[in-house]
Amino acid sequence: MSISERGTKRRLVVMLLNTDPRNPEELAAPFYYAAVAAAMDYEVDLLCTATAGRLMFQGVAEALHVKPGDPKTVHDWIKEAREQGVRLWACPANLELFDKEEADLIAECNGMMGAAAVIQTIMDDDCRVLTF
Repeated sequence: MSISERGTKRRLVVMLLNTDPRNPEELAAPFYYAAVAAAMDYEVDLLCTATAGRLMFQGVAEALHVKPGDPKTVHDWIKEAREQGVRLWACPANLELFDKEEADLIAECNGMMGAAAVIQTIMDDDCRVLTF
């Protein structure tokens, strides 16, 4: 039975909490997995928190390349995930941690997802979690 036949979309939450922008080779996979899941018609939310939260700030992902010499930036990976329907979220605690404001978030970011919302979401029976 397909997802649409069940009448309910299953949800995937991709959490970037151990991924570090200082190691750009780590940065494509989470966005790729999220994009593939969205293309498979899953409801996908991707949350960047801890050091990975920097990726949701303007100027960070645009300056990073997964592979040296590759013209594709991490921001391009983010845009592709968004185009597939992935919802991208920043952690509210990161604003204070990195002395930023919501106005500093990239255009692809849907806004903020705090701890209570994350926990409520992942406790749902129709939700699965991938962490990077």
